[in-house]
Amino acid sequence: MTNPPSEAPARVGSGLRIGVLALQGDFREHLRAVEAAGAAGVGIRRPAELQGLDGLIVPGGESTAIDKLARAFDLAEPLRSRIKDGLPVYGSCAGMILLADEIADPATDLAGEPQQTFGGLDITVRRNAFGRQRESFETDLDFKGLDFSATDAGVAPVHAVFIRGPWVERVGPGVEVLAQVEPADPAHASHAATLPGTARIVAVRSGHLLATSFHPEVTGEKRVHELFIRMIRGEA
Repeated sequence: MTNPPSEAPARVGSGLRIGVLALQGDFREHLRAVEAAGAAGVGIRRPAELQGLDGLIVPGGESTAIDKLARAFDLAEPLRSRIKDGLPVYGSCAGMILLADEIADPATDLAGEPQQTFGGLDITVRRNAFGRQRESFETDLDFKGLDFSATDAGVAPVHAVFIRGPWVERVGPGVEVLAQVEPADPAHASHAATLPGTARIVAVRSGHLLATSFHPEVTGEKRVHELFIRMIRGEA
């Protein structure tokens, strides 16, 4: 689908139809985020609803539940096919796990079968890597690719909220690292003691795919969604 160039930042998504996988998780927050950018947000639950999309968001939630429901609703294979065909997709938190080609610690079902992903990103992720719910934290990140938001003072950091978030343990040669959490940051001291001197990758991009470990949709941080929209338009 050919899309016109973006206009003012508040309407950068004008003319676009962006789906949000609405099987489980915080899909409503993502729908509000794309609609605030001027795009038409569409909840996706059936394969037929994938038609005519300019892009898709896989939200945060439970990656195992989304995996099971996607297969139950016959969405998993069509999603894999659309991703391979070049559909722009953004995954946040659980969405990052579901876009990864490999999970370091996959959950298993009652039959002992490991959870599946939609794939597309040549990365290895670790689930719940920063700890459980009580170890959720917030921090500011230097985030590549947001030059469109620069002011005279430069590009402001992204305020990120991590809720049982994954991190990336391996990136393939075609994957760009956009942001990392530094272990010296006191905002996440709960896990820093076990990870001395190790920065953890929390945002990546590869071609038409974008993923973050954190939830910009819950903080009002609009620039990650704007970056995704600009990727859809071929402007980033």
